[in-house]
Amino acid sequence: MTAPANVHRRSFLQVVALTGGGLMLGSFSAAADADAGESSAAGDPFVPNAFITITPQGAITIISKNPEEGQGVKQSLPMIIAEELDVDWPQVTVVQADSDESKYGRQFAGGSLSTPMNYDHHRRLGAAARAMLVAAAAKRWNVATGELTTARGAVSHNPSGRRASYASLAADAARQPVPDLAQVPLKDPKSFRLLGKRIPGLDNRKIVTGRPLFGIDVVVPGMLHAVFEKCPVFGGKVVSANLAAIRRMSGVKHVFVVEGAGTALDGLMPGVAIVADTWWNAKTAREKLQVKWDEGATAQQGSEWFAQRAVELAQQPADRVVRKDGDVDAAIASAAKVVEASYYYPFLSHATLEPQNCTAHFKDGRLEIWAPTQMPQPGRDLVSRTMGIKGEDITIHLTRIGGGFGRRLKNDYLVEAAWISREVQAPVKLLWTREDDMRHGHYRPAGFHYLKGAIDASGKVTAWRNRVVVEPYMRVGEWPGRFVPNYLLEVSNLAHGIPTGAMRAPGSNGIAFATQSFIDELAHAAGKDPLQFRLDMLSPAVPAVQGDAFNADRMRGVLELVREKSGWGARTLPRGRGLGVAFHFSHQGYFAEVVDASVNAKGAVTVHKVWIAADVGAQITNLSGAENQCQGSAIDGVSQALGQEITIDRGRAVEANFDRYPLLRMARSFPVEVHFRTTEFPPTGLGEPALPPVIPALTNAIFAATGKRIRSLPIGDQLA
Repeated sequence: MTAPANVHRRSFLQVVALTGGGLMLGSFSAAADADAGESSAAGDPFVPNAFITITPQGAITIISKNPEEGQGVKQSLPMIIAEELDVDWPQVTVVQADSDESKYGRQFAGGSLSTPMNYDHHRRLGAAARAMLVAAAAKRWNVATGELTTARGAVSHNPSGRRASYASLAADAARQPVPDLAQVPLKDPKSFRLLGKRIPGLDNRKIVTGRPLFGIDVVVPGMLHAVFEKCPVFGGKVVSANLAAIRRMSGVKHVFVVEGAGTALDGLMPGVAIVADTWWNAKTAREKLQVKWDEGATAQQGSEWFAQRAVELAQQPADRVVRKDGDVDAAIASAAKVVEASYYYPFLSHATLEPQNCTAHFKDGRLEIWAPTQMPQPGRDLVSRTMGIKGEDITIHLTRIGGGFGRRLKNDYLVEAAWISREVQAPVKLLWTREDDMRHGHYRPAGFHYLKGAIDASGKVTAWRNRVVVEPYMRVGEWPGRFVPNYLLEVSNLAHGIPTGAMRAPGSNGIAFATQSFIDELAHAAGKDPLQFRLDMLSPAVPAVQGDAFNADRMRGVLELVREKSGWGARTLPRGRGLGVAFHFSHQGYFAEVVDASVNAKGAVTVHKVWIAADVGAQITNLSGAENQCQGSAIDGVSQALGQEITIDRGRAVEANFDRYPLLRMARSFPVEVHFRTTEFPPTGLGEPALPPVIPALTNAIFAATGKRIRSLPIGDQLA
């Protein structure tokens, strides 16, 4: 659907997003805008839509619509607009939007979707504004628009030598008809001056100098400070607490029991709220809090219980067959070699460096929220349902997020702050401790894979069986479906009471470890080079099927690129050191990675270097940010593999801080060399798909170095 070319700007509809088969529309902003055909007073800003403002004083403001959690969209999305608007980056001021989907369309951070959902739309927004500025200049000079060019925030008429800045044209441009977004001319990517270049992050200096940017930095007048004690067993309820004693403590203003709302683990859970004049006084009072809990049925669950149940379920009929091709049993029976292995990956905490927090102010039936959330509109909906407040009476200001990785797709901390503020009738900042964050996460689900594969006499894979137990994100197109003639993927669900959720590259971050490690086992059994073995499996003749977007040619391309860049097969490494390779397709991105790692006599692992080859389509937005996302993903994945695990004992998380949940330190970091392969496909996101391959590439490198196969994570002291 497109809008007519000459319509009243107040009613103009622009395409914002196309998701789930539905068209989401946003209206052209009328703020500070003149009616089409009416005069605009000199000095009025040019506001062609909700995203761009140009003032006669020369200020160019571009709104960044989506939450910023370190993935770089606060910069990359405005860069797309600025490129088509044809302005220099230093001319632009970027402003973070508040949550307002009626104005900006969907606003969220997740699924590496910011670029694919907004790239074309944002280009057209910038191009439309540029077209209106060009039309204004053409009318002023009485020349054809085709005779005009733009560059660096100005329109030029080269035959006459005339030039006008966007600022000088702003008032006239506001009187021009709005162009049809679907028909507006776009720049040739070969002429891009911003996109694809390395542009430093907008907030870099502020971050390294400690300027207030994050939710944890928010201060509002009259603000009180809150902590919230929940049952150590997920879903447990308050029976009693020493509230009277806590009320008498220094600085404490309020203490009360929150009964919770419903049974969903991502909503308002039962607990005890303490509100004080300072956060330190609230925390100190909490240390004296004594609560008797009804722990519920989850108290009977633990990590050993999970492992035992997984074995039992793997021996029973599956709950669901995801994909079945050929006759796996017959192929295994006639195989030259059969390989069987089981793989395990644990629950993981997102371990965001900024713990969960939210500031809320309930007053006169309205609620104002400052939140580092990846999902502001679902957060508004959750608060509205839980507290009975109309959505239009809830304002959410988006703060910069100090790490999300999927944790802040949940809004439990947001509804807690809102509830506490209404209870005390004052603005309240709720701040979780690190222990709160680790023990009350929504963890990456654990997973058990029971794999069996068959090799024929020529070394080709003829059969593959994978029974997955617990909470898999297994899809019909999961690799190597379609690329093995006899293939069976089954799922058994293990019900439990542990809160889980998406983590960077959901599903793929565990599936890739099991799948790409097992492919390495098959390559070794076949006596083949692991990288060439993968290339041989990626038959380009295999046709695509509905619901499966995997493109074998694109994956072959990144495998060949990483082979070249890493010197695979041409490097001589010392004893105890090896190269490992893996690839994975997720979030529409194709990634192949090689890890160079060594293991010393004490079993300590050192990663020397990682090479990443990526295909994310035709255009990189910000090369600096793109490389950063790949490098960060590699470090994040290696950190997870080496030592991170959430274990469950009697229904509660054991690990509570970084002493038992180690993040990779600077001294153990390593260089990551990133190479992008440009292809003629729409650009995709980069926040997630670089992570999954690095984990099996590491464990495969360990096998190459030591001959020991890592089949469970974390690696820990398995090599000692």
